[in-house]
Amino acid sequence: MLISKKIRLEVSEQDAATLEFMQGKCRGLYNWWVMRLRDGERWPGWEKAKKTLQASKDHDPELKWVYGKLLQEVYFRLDGSMKAFFRRVKNGEKPGFPRVRPRHCFFTLIYPAMYIEVEGLHITLPTGGQGKNKRYPNVIAKLTEEAPTGYKDVAISRDGQGHYYASFVHDEEEETHEHDGVLAIDLGVKMLATGVNEQGRFYHINGFKGSRWYCRQLDKIRSKRDRCKKGSRRYKHLSQVYKRVSQQKRNKQNDSLHKASHLIAHKLVERTVVVGDLSQRQMVMKEHRERNKHLNRAVFNEWGLYTFIQMLLYKCQLYGKDLVILDERDTSKTCSRCGYKQPMPLWKRTYRCPNTECRLVIDRDENSAVNILKRYLARLGPHTGDPVRCADVFTAIEDVLNTFEHI
Repeated sequence: MLISKKIRLEVSEQDAATLEFMQGKCRGLYNWWVMRLRDGERWPGWEKAKKTLQASKDHDPELKWVYGKLLQEVYFRLDGSMKAFFRRVKNGEKPGFPRVRPRHCFFTLIYPAMYIEVEGLHITLPTGGQGKNKRYPNVIAKLTEEAPTGYKDVAISRDGQGHYYASFVHDEEEETHEHDGVLAIDLGVKMLATGVNEQGRFYHINGFKGSRWYCRQLDKIRSKRDRCKKGSRRYKHLSQVYKRVSQQKRNKQNDSLHKASHLIAHKLVERTVVVGDLSQRQMVMKEHRERNKHLNRAVFNEWGLYTFIQMLLYKCQLYGKDLVILDERDTSKTCSRCGYKQPMPLWKRTYRCPNTECRLVIDRDENSAVNILKRYLARLGPHTGDPVRCADVFTAIEDVLNTFEHI
């Protein structure tokens, strides 16, 4: 499978200025086309759009100093964005028209593998022009670790702290998993993930807990910056501090998600991972905000559940596991023992079954995880699911539920 390895680059000030110049010109070309499309012009496709590159160079001679493959990549990326836009419109989803790239964001430069040179820990990135027309020399950067072999594309990016990175896209063999079993995971609000296996063992995986502290720090910095004159030295300084703190927050959040996904995809022995399809849009509906509104702040968590699912997708494939996305509708409202259904707003974190014959008391997320596991095992066909094995699973879960205290 294709995976990406991100390696930090050590570049000189001159090479950093060269990268900033090329990404600025690529971003300008991208934004120019986006504005034309917003004005009602029809997207001609990347083949016809690429033929207009020479006219763009005549209009802006500085484009000749940008490597040609980077400019051509702009049309490929815009073509992919337009195809995704039309696909979402066709499916009745939120359209999401391509946006103009802001100036403070680094426009990623993608080099094909055959046009760069990697010797040991040094990488050479070509620039535009030849001979006397070559204004900027080739960028020679140092890698902090060895590059993988057999890479296809290399993407140059920059974070909020001003560090440059090279992402190598390469093939890596998938591992085979000898163990069998199913792990059902419920993505929650208070807890990042709550899982249960066929033996009735529960797993609780927490998310990044420092988000609120970073949000308070960012609010303070933003408040100080808003009281300064725009464009002043203090305003620029506080803007740099804001970018640095924001990048630290994103790094810690991604680190937490990587550790959680690695634990599920590599450390746990279950071969099949079942994840409930969490809908955060339903969580913020009016019916969930009727009581104890201050507790519903946890709904707007910044754990990055979409990013967490994307990490699970490629890591499960890398380590030879099966990932199943299952509809989790009403799994929090339904009793995992007797099947009684009752309303469960977000402020209720403990499920208490009102059925006189059941009286089950269990954590909300654990109850949902058990229902997800039962729903997955029940949908297995006669050729893929063993009835005897499923009965043993239900017996094991029933034994675990019997251990909870009754009201």
